[in-house]
Amino acid sequence: MKIRLQRLFLNHRIESTKRIIAGVIFAFAAFLVTGAGSNDPLMDKSRHWFKPIPENPPELIDNPLTPEKIELGKMLFFEPRLSSSWWISCNSCHNLGLGGVDQIETAIGHGWQKGPRNSPTVYNAVFNISQFWDGRAKSLQDQAKGPMMAGIEMNNQPSRVVQTLKSIPQYVKYFKASFPGEPDPVSFDNLTKALEAFEATLITPGARFDLYLKGDPTALTEEEKRGLALFISKDCVKCHKGVNLGGGSYHRFGAEKSPNAEIMPRQDKGRIVITRNRLDEYAFKSPTLRNIELTAPYFHSGKVWDLKEAVRIMGTHQLGIKLNERDVDDITSFLKTLTGRMPTISIPQLPLHRPETPLPDSSN
Repeated sequence: MKIRLQRLFLNHRIESTKRIIAGVIFAFAAFLVTGAGSNDPLMDKSRHWFKPIPENPPELIDNPLTPEKIELGKMLFFEPRLSSSWWISCNSCHNLGLGGVDQIETAIGHGWQKGPRNSPTVYNAVFNISQFWDGRAKSLQDQAKGPMMAGIEMNNQPSRVVQTLKSIPQYVKYFKASFPGEPDPVSFDNLTKALEAFEATLITPGARFDLYLKGDPTALTEEEKRGLALFISKDCVKCHKGVNLGGGSYHRFGAEKSPNAEIMPRQDKGRIVITRNRLDEYAFKSPTLRNIELTAPYFHSGKVWDLKEAVRIMGTHQLGIKLNERDVDDITSFLKTLTGRMPTISIPQLPLHRPETPLPDSSN
C-alpha cells in the first residue's frame, strides 16, 4: 500500500509539473502573440467575467490534500456499503462516467424512492459557493454527510457507517495512513474529509473556452464567439460567471416569468426553506455550466432534456427576452465549448467485508 501510494504521489507530481511547464510555455507564447493586453475586445471582456479552471485542485480549509487521503476518498466514493442496502454509492447519483450525474430526472434512492430534485454534477463542485440546489451545505464535506443519513437516499446512520468501516481491517489501515497520529482515525468526520479530498480533484480544465481565455483566439469558432458575445450582452453573466460559470449565487427561478408547473414544481419552494427569507422563495443556486452538454436533464426538476430548449427557457423566463433561433444556436454552440478534460479515474478494488460487518438492510 505504501509503495503504491508513493508511486501515485510521484506520478501526480510528475503530471502536475508537466502541466505547469506546458501552461508556462502556452502563456509565454500567448504573450508573444497578443502582447501584454489583447487585440480581441471579446477576449478582454470575457476575462472580466470568467476565469479558466486551474490545472490543479484548490487547497481546502482545514483539510490538507494528501495522496493517501485522496485514494481513500476515491474508495469511499465508490463504496456502496456506506448505504444501509449495500446498493447505493456516491457514484450512483454522481456517475463519473456520465458527466458526474445520473442522467435521470431525479435520483433514485433507498427502496426505489424517487428524490425531489435533479442530481447536480460533482465535477468542479469544489468551486461552488455551497452545495445542493438550495445551498444548505457550505462545503463538500458537509454535503457528503447528508445523503448517507437521508432516508430517501442511502438510509444509513453515522454510527452504523463507522461500525462498517471499522469491521474491515483494510479500511482501518487506510484511515490510519490518511489521518496519522489521530487516536481514533476511523470516524464519520474523517470519512467525509476523505470524500471531500477526492471530490476536490474532480476538476475539468482544458476546455476550449479556457484556451480562449488564456489567449488563443483560434480556440473558438465564429459561431461560438457570437454565442459568447450574446451570453455576455444578454446578461446571462448575472448568474453564470467566474471560474464555474455559475455556482456562486442564488436567484429566483423564473425571475421574469414563472415556467410551467412541470419545469418549476410549485411545491418546491427552494432556498426559503433554509433561510426563511421570503425573498428566497423559489430561489436556487445557479448551476455551473461547465460540461453542460454532458449533464442533461436540466434544471432542479430535471424536466428539460434538450440544451437548446433550456436556453430558450432561460431567455424567456429568466431574462424576459425572446431569443431567435440563430441566437439560441449560437449560445448553445458556445456552451459546448465549456466541456473540459475529464480526469482519468480507475475504479478501485474494494476490500471484502468480515463476519462482524453489519449486513445489508433488506427490510425495504
